[in-house]
This record gives sequence, C-alpha cells and structure tokens, in this order.
Amino acid sequence: MAKKQKEARVQVILECTEHKKTGLPGTSRYVTTKNKKNTPDRMELKKYNPILKKKTVHREIK
Repeated sequence: MAKKQKEARVQVILECTEHKKTGLPGTSRYVTTKNKKNTPDRMELKKYNPILKKKTVHREIK
C-alpha cells in the first residue's frame, strides 16, 4: 500500500482590495486553488469585479 501524503493544493478565497475602499455594498470574491509548496505567501491576481465593472487586484484572505 502506498503511503498517504499531505496534499500540496489548497482552496483559497480571493477578495477585491479596491471594493472595500469604495464603501459600496456587496463583495467580489473568487475561489481558486494554489500549491502551498510553490506559493507559500498570499496570492494576488487581477480579476474582474462585476460591481465596479473593471479588473481589480484580488488578494487572498484567510
């Protein structure tokens, strides 16, 4: 039997950084996966925010 290993891929939530500053209701969040071994720090991606109707920086939250 093969030994069970810890999974390197984990599910993370990305939240818009610019949306908080505007004070508009609602949030823009995306769910994705990342490899903990390759990217141990928090992820930052440019994603589309449907409330602001533009691409903004989304940062990983806990």
